[in-house]
Amino acid sequence: MGRFLLYGLIAALHFLCAIASLQYTTPAHSLSIIYTAPIFVTIFSAIFLKETVRPRQWAGVVVAVLGVAILAGLEPHISLEMIYGDALALGSAIAFGFYSIAGRYERARYPLLVYASRVYGAAALWLLPAALLSLPGTPMGAWGWKQIASLLGLGLGPLALGHTLYNASLRRVHATYVNIIASQEVTGGIVLSWLLLAQTPSLNSLIGAFVTLVGTGLVLR
Repeated sequence: MGRFLLYGLIAALHFLCAIASLQYTTPAHSLSIIYTAPIFVTIFSAIFLKETVRPRQWAGVVVAVLGVAILAGLEPHISLEMIYGDALALGSAIAFGFYSIAGRYERARYPLLVYASRVYGAAALWLLPAALLSLPGTPMGAWGWKQIASLLGLGLGPLALGHTLYNASLRRVHATYVNIIASQEVTGGIVLSWLLLAQTPSLNSLIGAFVTLVGTGLVLR
C-alpha cells in the first residue's frame, strides 16, 4: 500500500498542478509546458526501466513537443504570476512522467482495474483535504445541476475511462510511444471544438497539429 500511496500522490500532484496553473498563466502556456511530458517519460524510462530510445525517436519527441507549443500558441508577455503558473505546469509534466513510469513498472504485478482503482483512490484521498478547505470559498452558483453533472462527467470520462485506457496502453507499449500519442488530445480538442462548438481552428492550430503528427510519426516508426 505504501507504493500506491506514492503513486496516488504523484497522480494527485499531476492533476492539482495542471488545474492550479490555469489560475496564474494562460492555457497556451499551461498546455505547452504540460506536454513536455514525453521528454520526462523518455528520460525516466531510460533511467528506471532501462528502455532504450533511438536517436530518431528522440528527434520525434522534440518535434512533437514543438508542435504542441505552436498548437497552443505561446504568449509573448510574461510576469511573475505567469512564471509561477508555468512552474506549476512544469511540475504537472514531471509528475505525469513519473505517473507513466509507475503504470508500466507495475504492469506485471497487478491487474489493470486493481492498479487503476488503487491509484485513483489514493489520489482522491490526497486531494480530499484541499477540496474540503476550498469549499467555504466556493460560490453557491457553482453547485447547480449542470456543474455537478459536468464534474461527474469529467470523473467518468477523461479520468475513469481515459486514464484507465492510458494505463492499459502502458502495459503493452513503450511509455514514450503512449505519452506522445496522448499529447494528441490537444489536436482532438481543436477538432471537437470545431465540430461541436463551431469554433474554426486557426492557421496556427493547423500548423501545430501537423507538426505534432510529424513528430508522432518519427517516434512510432
